[in-house]
Amino acid sequence: MRFYINILTTYFPEIDPPYDVYYRQILEQVQLAEELGWECFMFNEHHFLGYGGLVANPAVLLAAAAARTSKIRLGPCIAILPLRHPLHTAEDYAMVDAISGGRLEFGIGSGNTEMDYKVFGVTRENDRQRLREAIEVILKTWGNERAKHNGEFWTFDELTLYPRPIQQPHPPIWVAGTSAEGLGWAGRHGYHIMTVGHPHPPEKVRLGVEAWKQGLIDAGYDPREKHCQFHVRTHVNESAAQARSVGMAAVKRYDEISRIGRRSLTAPPAEYDWDMMLATGRNNYGNPGQCIKNIHNAMKHYYFDTLTTTFNFGGIPHGEILKSMRLFAREVMALFR
Repeated sequence: MRFYINILTTYFPEIDPPYDVYYRQILEQVQLAEELGWECFMFNEHHFLGYGGLVANPAVLLAAAAARTSKIRLGPCIAILPLRHPLHTAEDYAMVDAISGGRLEFGIGSGNTEMDYKVFGVTRENDRQRLREAIEVILKTWGNERAKHNGEFWTFDELTLYPRPIQQPHPPIWVAGTSAEGLGWAGRHGYHIMTVGHPHPPEKVRLGVEAWKQGLIDAGYDPREKHCQFHVRTHVNESAAQARSVGMAAVKRYDEISRIGRRSLTAPPAEYDWDMMLATGRNNYGNPGQCIKNIHNAMKHYYFDTLTTTFNFGGIPHGEILKSMRLFAREVMALFR
């Protein structure tokens, strides 16, 4: 099992610290993740909402994290490609790869919030086509000294991108999604994929993952050489009761803020099945033994070789996040390696 870590910021002004302290705490969490042996730290891109909006451009925070670390890999999960000119994205993340000494993992997707598209004046109807053309542009300019493009959405004459990534021809590409169509496309291009359990039941995710595997095979790739992430909100404490209290409160706050200003796929409070979410590995909180069991539950219901743990969610205090990370690394993570 490989272990990544990610943050989709959920910011609550009444319980979280001011922005400068909040970002400093996030960077401390990245440094601790490197110390404890996580392979990669990733940030989600969102806009205009307390749900994720504090990382409107992950490249900025990734560059700060790169300057404070030396080994851990870093990336967006995701960069929302349809929203920006792909040359801007290519420049930003090439800088991250250079600043980090070649540690970028490049996660891409179309995002899941309609407001982003409305505010930026981009139609959502062709977001999949825009994403695919955008990654074409990015990889073309990353991998060639000179490149030009004449496409449906973007056109430019021959140019040179400064800088180009340290990793050539390009950093690892991860595609986020659930649909068989989208993940099948990722497989045919030899990309890794990112999945998440708490909004999606196993049977929904499974179809997309199987399409990805088949796409890899059809295109001549060995599925054993490609990776699938599974993201899960995680909190561990020596006390099962304390872990349950903190974890459940954080999940509730996370789900509540995810519904503000956007369509959320999480079950409403009256229909939320807490026991089922643990039994299928879609949440992970408890003492170390319970968290180990929850991971095994996830492995029974979802396919993944990379577990991406989210410790900073739902207003959990910074000190509790650090303690949870240390305990998880010592008592849980070590058992799966």
